[in-house]
Amino acid sequence: MNGPSYALVTGASKGLGKFFARALAARKQNLVLVARGQAKLDKLAAELRTAHAVQVEPLAFDLAAQNAGQRLAAELRARSLHIDLLINNAGFGLRGEFWQLALTEQLNMIQLHDTAAVELTYELLPTMIEARRGGIINVSSMAGFQPVPYAALYSATKSFLTTFSMALREELRPVGVKIVTVCPGRLRADPDESQAGRQKVPGGEQAHEAVVAETLRKLDAGGGLVIPGRRNRWMNFGQRLIPLNAVPKIVAKKSKP
Repeated sequence: MNGPSYALVTGASKGLGKFFARALAARKQNLVLVARGQAKLDKLAAELRTAHAVQVEPLAFDLAAQNAGQRLAAELRARSLHIDLLINNAGFGLRGEFWQLALTEQLNMIQLHDTAAVELTYELLPTMIEARRGGIINVSSMAGFQPVPYAALYSATKSFLTTFSMALREELRPVGVKIVTVCPGRLRADPDESQAGRQKVPGGEQAHEAVVAETLRKLDAGGGLVIPGRRNRWMNFGQRLIPLNAVPKIVAKKSKP
């Protein structure tokens, strides 16, 4: 391989994506930042170049569109941007009764959380496997560990991402590609973002920086599952002792709008 390598961060303009980008830039990692809004990406890219003297490529791209992951991978190849770390972070939440939420938006959520992540993973893995190095971080959620009424499709997409990611880790263990599955709970408010329509998920609030730091430590250690926060880990363990039919009834009382 000629030229520098990059980490690709999706959903990089805000939330965990922005904090992943900052943490990786501090490690002197070159970055490709992907989100829909070019202006926010340009601002973050300028910040990271100035602060850490790394190469940053801001790339506006809508990963909720059809075949978006495949088209983004083709764009990266056309620009000779070699990716050795993929962070599938882009996502959004919808809250309400399934049949009253817009179908188009719900299908966009499936495309963004699952299809685009699968496409990017499939397209970028071969060069990592060939080099016997690289990594993928899949940002899932505590909501993926149980059915969440009034966020039914959100929890379902995160459940898919968690099981896909954890299974893939075992497939790739022999070839040296590290996979991290991170399942945060509710994150603290980011002062740079609007808080309208924030999704409620079990487990209390967590700092973005803490989630990112724990995730990167797990990556450095070889990959695996990350459930940030002791309370979240206890909740995940405790729900295994509850009859499966009872879990959505309990969760519904806390998640009903």
